[in-house]
Amino acid sequence: MFVELETARIFFDVIGPKLEPVGEEMVPRPTLLVLHGGPGFDHTTLRPYFDRFADAFQVVYLDHRGCGRSSGDPETWTLDQWADDIADFCAALGIEAPLVFGQSFGGMVAMHYAARHPEGPAKVILSSTAARFRLDATMDMMRRLGGDEAAALAEAFFTAPSEEVYAAYGETCLPLYTQSVDPNAGAFRKRAIERPEVAVHFFEKEMMEMDLRAGLAAIRCPVLVMGGALDPVTPPICSQEIAQAVGDNAVLEMFDGCGHGAHRDDPAGAERVMRAFLGGG
Repeated sequence: MFVELETARIFFDVIGPKLEPVGEEMVPRPTLLVLHGGPGFDHTTLRPYFDRFADAFQVVYLDHRGCGRSSGDPETWTLDQWADDIADFCAALGIEAPLVFGQSFGGMVAMHYAARHPEGPAKVILSSTAARFRLDATMDMMRRLGGDEAAALAEAFFTAPSEEVYAAYGETCLPLYTQSVDPNAGAFRKRAIERPEVAVHFFEKEMMEMDLRAGLAAIRCPVLVMGGALDPVTPPICSQEIAQAVGDNAVLEMFDGCGHGAHRDDPAGAERVMRAFLGGG
């Protein structure tokens, strides 16, 4: 399905109803808005894992502008616009007080949305993400997990992004993101629509200079920050900085042995923590 925003056509998909029949009434269920990482990948990187939350929530996935099935011209590929898209998307579909989950780049969008539109979300989960990019910590973790080649490729890509280096980074570094013993944990990369030009654009134009920390104190709603102890691209220091910047509204949960996405590397543990925070049992 698609919704037309002012400068982009946004694809979305829904798992589970908004209204649930309970006796003689139709009871509304909370909406869980799931924001994928990348940028350049699509929402399928988070499926089918978050489908399970449809037992208690209406789960809504979307493809960020420029990603997957969504449109949007390159000059609109900015973090401000991606964050404002979430507010506009919710307004267009009548979604009120969403629960927002953001993974990696999606977490950057989620925290920027919550800071720019503090009246919007009811709760926010920030998973394996960063308020500012820490190349020093990233290279240290890449070297720990993949040796000097992985560290060198990370430095090359993030300091001088190109589609050619992105391809090499994908071969060597992306497999290090997942520490799961499940052989299917990395299958999302093969089924996703991938647009490397969006990733290169963001890393070149915005990510290296990005620092969202000062704005995070504006977030009014409760925030759960989830990080992996072995995350090579948003290492533990990134999660710690987010929680500190948000302040008293934030709860930090670190997952030992996990990489970039605790939901992949510790599915049961991540679900338990998220449900307790969301109030879904």
